[in-house]
Amino acid sequence: MTLRACTHEKEITAVLLRGQWPAAAPAELRAHAQACRGCADLVLVMQALQGARAESSQAAQPPAAGVVWWRAQLRRRKAAVERIGKPLLGAQIFALAIVLVLAAGFAASQARHGLQWLTGLSQSPTFHLESLWPTALTMPQWGGMLLISALVALALLGGLALYLNSERQ
Repeated sequence: MTLRACTHEKEITAVLLRGQWPAAAPAELRAHAQACRGCADLVLVMQALQGARAESSQAAQPPAAGVVWWRAQLRRRKAAVERIGKPLLGAQIFALAIVLVLAAGFAASQARHGLQWLTGLSQSPTFHLESLWPTALTMPQWGGMLLISALVALALLGGLALYLNSERQ
């Protein structure tokens, strides 16, 4: 058994590589491909490989350059936000710790001294809105209440600021 190549194999291969088979191939070349088993196998295999190559090249089309650039910009921005967000998270935890320490200190103070500031309210002879500010400065019970209300307001405003900052990101 000898392995001898067909004399028309190079011509058929050239026509197949140009993508002109069978429409632009000469009639005698098509007739030879039908008669010769080696050339028929060559046509069959080459057409299958070319079809697979066309399918894979269509499936593997890269996206447009603008889309690739846009995605890279998004990734860069996301990484920058994550880098910025780490110190902000630390600041939020620190603010929460400060508020908890203040609340614990207030609770300990009230547990030790009781609710004495409430007795000052009942002992006040007159309660007028216009005299609230001077009375608060002269009466020690009111001074403590102003301090407590200022700390509560500070804690609430700090929590609101942190919440709004984290929502914006």
